[in-house]
Parts: sequence; structure tokens; C-alpha cells
Amino acid sequence: MTGEHRPPRRPSPGPSPSGDGDFFAETFPGATAELDATGRIPRVGEGPTESINPPTSPAIVAPEVASQWVAPDYRKRTTVGDRFSSALPGTARKSLEAVGGLYSMMAASLYGLGSDLVRRRFQFNEFVERSWFLVSVALLPAILVSIPLGVAIALQVGALAAQIGATSFVGAADAIGVLREASPIVTALLLAGVGGSAVCAELGARTIREEIDAMIVLGLNPLRRLVAPLMVAGVVVSVFLNFVVVFVSVASAYIFDLAALHGTSGSFFGSFTQFATVADFVTSEIKAAVFGLVAVMIAAFQGLNAKRGPTGVGEAVNQSVVITGIVLFALNLVITEVFFAVVPQRTF
Repeated sequence: MTGEHRPPRRPSPGPSPSGDGDFFAETFPGATAELDATGRIPRVGEGPTESINPPTSPAIVAPEVASQWVAPDYRKRTTVGDRFSSALPGTARKSLEAVGGLYSMMAASLYGLGSDLVRRRFQFNEFVERSWFLVSVALLPAILVSIPLGVAIALQVGALAAQIGATSFVGAADAIGVLREASPIVTALLLAGVGGSAVCAELGARTIREEIDAMIVLGLNPLRRLVAPLMVAGVVVSVFLNFVVVFVSVASAYIFDLAALHGTSGSFFGSFTQFATVADFVTSEIKAAVFGLVAVMIAAFQGLNAKRGPTGVGEAVNQSVVITGIVLFALNLVITEVFFAVVPQRTF
């Protein structure tokens, strides 16, 4: 028709500089592909058209990165445990998933730690920085808590011992109360409340700022770079702080016994050495090491799994302290029962 408006025809491009093939066919090979027997354009890889493979992510080809940090779809693999957990209520299922995630992270961190020690790739500078940080924030609170702890035990036991005429057993009470039970618990709670909360907040801030994701993309394993040195630092600092708590508590109880209860140094240390053994001190240090490891691992796990921005980081810090306290008292009961079953107690 005369009045019909037609769009201008696009000029067809000329042949390619190389002289073979059409420009449109070379630029858009899918648009000019021939139809198959079903009347559709063949997909990439099905026909003669060659596809350009996307570049492989460095995190996928990095040999040192654990699989759970580079393959987020690994949870889609259905196992017997997945089918069992899917049948549980929401809270129980989330709790089991958290326990499994903590166990997986601890196992991967221990494997990475052993591998780095064998290959001499251990992050020693990170270990020194973490150790110094934990000592700097937890040493003074440990001393301040240990003084009233030793005095309170000496006061309570001394008042009772004075009524029955056995004031010489104040040292024995310190040996049993402080050395066996109180010092590892106090050490772990201080480490979790002061050092663990700071570590959880730091790792949570790195997580929400996507610094952990950036490390994975660059092929760096955050478990080996951050968590493994933190594990060693937590164990070493816990053992050191436990020794400090024991020493300060016994010293404060000794001074209070001499000054307020009018005891003698011979009776105090005589009853102390009579009831306290080397096995008690070793068990106390083992408890402190286990509690310190658990405290820093829970803090690291909560920090690396923080969500929902700064609010999620605050919730992760709160949860790490509460969960650590509950787990520590349960572990203390188990280790104490094992100690009494393995180590024969002295009879008098």
C-alpha cells in the first residue's frame, strides 16, 4: 500500500575480513543454527556449534580449600542422616545441623592444622597474634576473679572447720575445690566471655563484609588461615590461664587463712599436698585445654555463620557465650567421671 510505513531495511554486513563465512553467522552462531529433527535449535554442546567454556573459579581449582567452602551444593546430596533430620521438628533439625557443622569445621581445621605442620605452612604469625590478644584481654579478669574465689572457699571452709575443730583442712578444700573443678571452669568461661566473644565478633564482621568469601575466591582456606591458628592459641592460652587461676586462688586462700583464720602455713600446705596430687593438676590442665578448644571453636563457628548484618553478629556473639557455658558444664561432668574411673583415689 502507498501509505504503509515500513521500517528501513538494515544493510547486510559484508563478508568477514578473513573472507570465509557470514558476519551475522559468525557473531551469533545460535541464531543461524540449523533446526534439528524435532524443529528446535540444538543446545550448546549438542550440535556442531562450539561453546566457549566459562573461566574456572580459582576457588574451585585451589587444592588447599576444603570442599565445604567451595561447593555450596554439597548439602543437596541426600543421605540417611538427611532423611532422618528432615523428619524432625524445625528446632531439633537446626540444632543437629549446627552440631554437624561444628563437627565438620573442627575436623577440617584439625586436618588442615596437621597438614600445615607437616608441610611447614602453619600460620605462626596469626597464632602469635591470636595468643597475645587472648592473653591481653583475659589475664587481668582471670586474676581479679581468682582472688575472691580463693578467699570465698577459704572463708566458707574455714568457718565450718572452726566449728568442728579442723582448721587445718582449709588447704585440702582449696586442693579439691580450686584445683580439680573451679579453675578449669573459670578459665574457660573467661576465655569464652572475653576472648571468644571478641573473636566471634571479628569473624562475624568479616563474614557479613564478605571478606571470607573473598578469601575463598582467591583460593585461601579460611579454616587453615584463621581457625587453625585460633585453635592452637585457645589451647595454649587456656593452659596458661588455668595455671594462673590455680596459683592466684591458692595464694589468696593461703594469705586469708593466715591473716583472718589464724592458721599456720604448715597445716595449710600439709593438707594441700596430702589431698592434691600430680594427677589432679594434670587433669586440671587437660580440662582447661579441652574447654579452651571448645570455647574458641564455638566462637569461630558462630562468627563464620553470622547472618543478617550487624544484628546477626550480635546474636552470634550472644549465642556463642551461652552455648559455650552449657557445653562446658556438661563436658566437665564427663571428664570428672572419667577421671574418677581411671585414676585411683587416695585413701586415708
